[in-house]
Amino acid sequence: MPDIHFPRNSVSGNSLKNSLITGTLLLTLAGVLTRIIGFFYRIFLSRLIGAEGLGIYQLLSPVMALGFAVTAAGIQTAISRFVSSELAQNNPAGARLYFRIGLLLSLFLSAATGFVIWKYADFIGVSMLGDVRCIPLLKIISLSFVPCCIHACINGCYYGQKKTGVPALTQLTEQIARVGTVWLLYQIHMREQTAVPLSVTMWGAVMGEVASTLVSVSVAKLPKGTDTALSVKCGTRNLLAMAVPLTANRVVLTLFSSFENIMIPSRLRLFGYTASEALGVYGILTGMAMSVIMFPSVITNSISVLLMPAISEAKAGGNDALIRRAVLKTIRVCLLWGFFCTAGFLATGHFIGNVLFGNALAGTFIRTLGWICPFLYLGVTLSSILHGLGYPGITFVLNLIACGIRILFVLFALPVYGIRGYLCGLLISQAVMALLSIGILLRQTHPTSRSASAK
Repeated sequence: MPDIHFPRNSVSGNSLKNSLITGTLLLTLAGVLTRIIGFFYRIFLSRLIGAEGLGIYQLLSPVMALGFAVTAAGIQTAISRFVSSELAQNNPAGARLYFRIGLLLSLFLSAATGFVIWKYADFIGVSMLGDVRCIPLLKIISLSFVPCCIHACINGCYYGQKKTGVPALTQLTEQIARVGTVWLLYQIHMREQTAVPLSVTMWGAVMGEVASTLVSVSVAKLPKGTDTALSVKCGTRNLLAMAVPLTANRVVLTLFSSFENIMIPSRLRLFGYTASEALGVYGILTGMAMSVIMFPSVITNSISVLLMPAISEAKAGGNDALIRRAVLKTIRVCLLWGFFCTAGFLATGHFIGNVLFGNALAGTFIRTLGWICPFLYLGVTLSSILHGLGYPGITFVLNLIACGIRILFVLFALPVYGIRGYLCGLLISQAVMALLSIGILLRQTHPTSRSASAK
């Protein structure tokens, strides 16, 4: 398995600021390129498989999200945090050991998850997703979890070092391989004059994971030396102590989110749509409009990925003043960027929908969803700070509250008011989560509060 070299670090305001700026710029550059490719890829898909095809494609998103939650999400975060913590204590050997333990655990879980999805694809497709066309797609996507977990663990390791070169490279590689595979298969079907099946999109996802894994493994350095600073038993216990609740939280939230997404087409049918129309509207909302709304989040996502280990390192060094400054600056930057994006989407929403996607409803959705930008971008970033402070339980509760609000709107508002009822629920849920996160963080990082807790 790959091993990675860990330099010795020290905790200071300048080093934290410089590493955040450099890492954020690199991740943002890769993210922008990835999102640009993905944006035109979505346009291509909307014309290739149509709105209904996009709806079926998006039905599989909960399964992929749940698989990642079980196999890698919590472990990746735990690796990042412990690598950062060990390096803050000048213990690179301990950081290497945490990486190895996390990778082995993730490999076992990913292999088991892929097997279960392959074996029970019929049940999942028909009884849970409600569409028999999902069955062959599920079997294809089950092949992606093992390569996904490998590069996720390696990325988590580099995030812990606040080094973003390898994660940025694998992110870009995955997107290029995904789009390139679908384009190649599309050209083959066009040459043979056969219909393009939905399965090409899943093969693109699998090949994207494989390509990014090959790149991440090939560029990871293999240092010499032995691990003696930390026992395997102690490292495993520590890693599991953080990864298990994180994974459990992520799984629960993903299950709630999956229920939310799966219920949308059925509740749209109660509003008066046919089954095909409901899938079409769902595909336009999630496959077209949301992809546009999430495009600017590449900047805040880059910040949030690096904030968690940086905040963890600052906490290990007892630098409470630095943590509070980071919280306040994050709030200002995310709100400013969010409101700027809201204005942009209000001005260009109809143009994006009509001209780029060729769909007027997509433009309407984009203009409506634009109002959630400040709260959406802020909530994700503040959650990362809470993880870095060691409060995964708080983020779990906040996400559960937000998801519960959306589910209530799906169940009761959507059948009465249509998709606009759900969009209203989205706005309220993101606003509640962001405001609660601000209140909790300001209280937790207040000098009076922290000095009182220390006593």
